[in-house]
Amino acid sequence: MSNTRAEAAYQRSLTAFKNPTLDLLHGRYAPFVIAMLSIMFTTGRTSVAIADAHAEVGESVDQLRAAGYDEDDRRLPGGTAREICRYWVKLGWLVPQLEDDTEVYRLSAHAVGALEVAGRAGGTTGRVSRSRVRTLLDAVDRLARDAESDPAERIARLKEERATLDGEIARLERGEAEPIDDEQLLEEAENVIHLTRELPADFSRVAESIKAMQRQVVAELRRDVRPTGEILREYLEAGQHVMQATAEGRAFDGALRLIGSPEHIDRLTTQLHTLLAQPFARLLTPAQRIDLDAIGRLVEQGVQEVLTAQRRASQVITSQVRTHDPVRDRQVDDLLRSAMSGLHDWMQTSKFSDRVEPIRSFSVAEVGHLRQTLDDLRPPGAPEPLTESDDVEFIDADTRAWGGPRYRELEEYVGTLGDEFDLAAAFDGADDNTRRPVDLLGLLEIAHRNGMTESDSVSVVETIRPDGTSRRFAFGSVTARTAKETNDD
Repeated sequence: MSNTRAEAAYQRSLTAFKNPTLDLLHGRYAPFVIAMLSIMFTTGRTSVAIADAHAEVGESVDQLRAAGYDEDDRRLPGGTAREICRYWVKLGWLVPQLEDDTEVYRLSAHAVGALEVAGRAGGTTGRVSRSRVRTLLDAVDRLARDAESDPAERIARLKEERATLDGEIARLERGEAEPIDDEQLLEEAENVIHLTRELPADFSRVAESIKAMQRQVVAELRRDVRPTGEILREYLEAGQHVMQATAEGRAFDGALRLIGSPEHIDRLTTQLHTLLAQPFARLLTPAQRIDLDAIGRLVEQGVQEVLTAQRRASQVITSQVRTHDPVRDRQVDDLLRSAMSGLHDWMQTSKFSDRVEPIRSFSVAEVGHLRQTLDDLRPPGAPEPLTESDDVEFIDADTRAWGGPRYRELEEYVGTLGDEFDLAAAFDGADDNTRRPVDLLGLLEIAHRNGMTESDSVSVVETIRPDGTSRRFAFGSVTARTAKETNDD
């Protein structure tokens, strides 16, 4: 049996009232919620630190209770400010986020829409003005023009518009321009303010649709048991084209071409400042002047909010894809389920005073030596001691020349320099075969071992490499002793 018109309308109404926006507006504490959200969140304050929000809500509740607003029919919610804000988060009116390592609250799209509805209902009543009717007619005319598929008809429309513009230009050139009445300008300014009131909710809906798409992609990825190689391209594409994944994102992408560039926003801000300096602006109320002046910032903040959500979603999806491992995820899930099952069994038999000693570190396996071969069953022994350098036979003299410092020759040479010597002068006086760069390091090591004194002056020496090339080094002047001094008790 098909539904009647009344049943269909009632079903649509039930669906509409499940929307958090209407739930907020017709809730028991709706006036208090709207008042608090409108105080905390303004055009220049789109996010509030969680600690600050709790403090502001708590202070406002205390002031209202002191004024007697909680005496009749419980108009104010009970509980602490933290509990009130957490409840708003649960209902979808506030969205907790992390910004610059600080936890903040932001208004959800539903809350922004509810504030807009309450603002219109509590403000001045909308009027059927020339400006609003013209906006409607222009929008219909633009829709009809864009939907027209006949080229001849579109050309005729464009020629008609060009003729109208030419006629207007001719009248201005003849000096026949008529000044526009201030009342009409005021109507148009009110219409502009009316059109911009829904922008914050629209921007928030786009950002939240992107976040919802991100959560859906991540959830699907975690449930996907295919190998990573098969799903890598699919999900990386989703991260790169995140703006095209939702209807709200595609609509915003088109609008971004009109308002996204800094030049367009700067032009909009300049035009608004010019309008506020016109004579008709004196007819605007202080609230209307603030709203008109804030349009540029409103657009800029909304664009930034959406682009931030897009960038964050792309980063999260890409990061999840790169670290995706179905086998590991399955093992982690099994481990968590096992832990939850064990905790459930323990809770059935444990007492309130029972304690579980946490595992603070994992045990480490003590492995002395891993056998590498099986042909020798004897346990491995200690390695043979190293032989003296004199017993080592080098392939040729050139190989030895490119080796490390010649400590024996350097120590013998240092023994002939007296009690103290300047290290740079000593190095310059050494034989050519002990004036390599590594021998300079060896001489510094011997000086440090025997005792040395550094000064602020700089010494420069020239070293000779085994291939005959030279290289200069500079270092702080060093006065070294021949033998290390010892203290006799």
